Amino acid sequence: MSVRFIPEGTVKVPEISFTDTIRFPAAQTALLVQDMQNDFVEPAGALTIPAAAQTVAPIQRLLARARALDVRVVYVQDTHLKDDVEFDIWGEHTQPGTWGWEIIRDLEPRRGELNIQKNRYDSFYGTWLDHYLSHVWRVRTLVLVGTVANICVLHTAASAGLRHFRVVVPADAISALTDFDQAMALRQISWLYGGTVLRSADDIEFAEEPGTRSEGE
Repeated sequence: MSVRFIPEGTVKVPEISFTDTIRFPAAQTALLVQDMQNDFVEPAGALTIPAAAQTVAPIQRLLARARALDVRVVYVQDTHLKDDVEFDIWGEHTQPGTWGWEIIRDLEPRRGELNIQKNRYDSFYGTWLDHYLSHVWRVRTLVLVGTVANICVLHTAASAGLRHFRVVVPADAISALTDFDQAMALRQISWLYGGTVLRSADDIEFAEEPGTRSEGE
């Protein structure tokens, strides 16, 4: 089979292997909420992803189940100071202290939940995320939700997979600008990084297993 270097017309998405339902030990799992900020989710945002609003309810339900069993919750907040080089690509967005930088009201972090501020697509790059996941909490599974599917979600999933975390992504809890971008992200996460993808966040359950947290936590 030959592959065109520059595709023309419709591109067929390779098969994406979905898992139906799955359960993880709460003490060995973290839930990461990626960039659910006003600039990306709200209609008046600087870089609105229209589909992001549809992911809020599934993320809320997943957060409720995670918090009920003390699953570690991480909020990642895209953060850029004045004259950031990324503005050359996307224009100004998510600057500290602005409305657009804030996490949307419907998904506000709770006291004690980790907040990571990043300035590149990858949530591990130049942040303390790996320190907490690997050395403080010692989790094995990272559930990723948020936006944008083929940008920050994908780059963070890649870094997590390369660090040997089990990466889990529910399709209805991530969003992108196009169906192609969404499908590409799910395909890469499941095929290239060995992640687990599900159709719905409602298909993810957490189980309490006594004695699985590390001493001192």
